[in-house]
Amino acid sequence: MKIAILSRNQKLYSTRRLIEAATERGHEPRVVDHLRCFMDIGTDNPSMHYKDEEFQPGHFDAAIPRIGASVTFYGTAVVRQFEVMGTYCVNESVAITRSRDKLRSTQLLSRKGVGIPVTAFAHSPDDVNGLIREVGGAPLVIKLLEGTQGIGVVLAETKKAAESVIQAFMGVGSNILIQEFIKEAGGSDIRCFVVGGKVIAAMQRTAPAGEFRSNLHRGGSAKLVKLSPAERACAIKAAKVMGLNICGVDLLRSERGPLVMEVNSSPGLRGIEEATGKDVAGMIIEFIEKNAKPNKTKTRGKG
Repeated sequence: MKIAILSRNQKLYSTRRLIEAATERGHEPRVVDHLRCFMDIGTDNPSMHYKDEEFQPGHFDAAIPRIGASVTFYGTAVVRQFEVMGTYCVNESVAITRSRDKLRSTQLLSRKGVGIPVTAFAHSPDDVNGLIREVGGAPLVIKLLEGTQGIGVVLAETKKAAESVIQAFMGVGSNILIQEFIKEAGGSDIRCFVVGGKVIAAMQRTAPAGEFRSNLHRGGSAKLVKLSPAERACAIKAAKVMGLNICGVDLLRSERGPLVMEVNSSPGLRGIEEATGKDVAGMIIEFIEKNAKPNKTKTRGKG
């Protein structure tokens, strides 16, 4: 099969591993920088242009979107064009967009009964006290809706600090979520890697001393972890609600069970492969082998 890997940098670990895994299985991987693509959206002959090339329908059998959060709008437009051309995309454009909107994804998870931290959202600075009260008071977590990899996430340890940070964010027009702080998680979370409705690998990430964010990009450490049946079921359900075939589901262990922090549509492979020793890239290619068919694109879930 000819497989397009939509990535801005072929030297990234995740991109390199997907190239290796596809090549080992006899496929033809091709890294395509989605920001260098432009689209012909004609009714009769939709196509994709990349640098000096033109990709017609049928050129690629499958596409693996690795769309960065900062270019979600254009990246998902490119994915959508591949869908129009009948290319099988492992994660569909609407599912990627859905997962990138923290507010929308939290509302969808809540509607489907998936455990999440108590979350509040408001537009007016006049509602700050109500927001803080709804999540159980300080300490609490403040998140920028547009943040990624732990950037734009603040732990406010007192009510005064929370008021100051919330008012500052609102004062510059930033959209934020307020969430309860899960103290019993102890600065750790669990990344569940879901492929095709199954958790194929999981790791526990722990924040460095003096930090509450456990992201590996922020100096966190990772190790293999054994999931409970409830945690496994929670991760699978969260992926299904988002409509994602491949994703990382981040869970917190709380006194009332697993709580979903985030569902990541372009999860990195380095941390999970190194922590678990599993060939995650190979499992992704295996999933494509079993599922890639022309025009097999449908919107999963609602919202």
